Amino acid sequence: MAIWQGESVRKKTGGRRRLNRGKKRREIGSEVVLTELGPERHVVQRTRGGNQKTRIYRTQTVNVTDPKTGKTTKATINGVTANPANIHYVRRNILTKGAVIDTSAGPARVTSRPGQDGCINAVKTE
Repeated sequence: MAIWQGESVRKKTGGRRRLNRGKKRREIGSEVVLTELGPERHVVQRTRGGNQKTRIYRTQTVNVTDPKTGKTTKATINGVTANPANIHYVRRNILTKGAVIDTSAGPARVTSRPGQDGCINAVKTE
């Protein structure tokens, strides 16, 4: 089901606004992708203007950057330890931007948007 991101039918006061036109194709949004741990699964989706967006549904690997040395290594994800977006995402192992994860390289914070970027990048934390 598509999400409509157009103007609301309701005013700030709660009254009904009579729209002078219908919904437009350009106002259609997309469903939220909640990336979780598991075997790799991603989908390439066409977006506005013929561009492409890679959506990750499941993954087990992450690119971890060490800010002290500046080196980036590929590591496996063991689990999610904290997620400021939603406290219940920790229990479900859902990865979003800002989530703190436990990796084989140590604890790290996700800096990319997995549902839109097509990869998971993280910065090592202490």
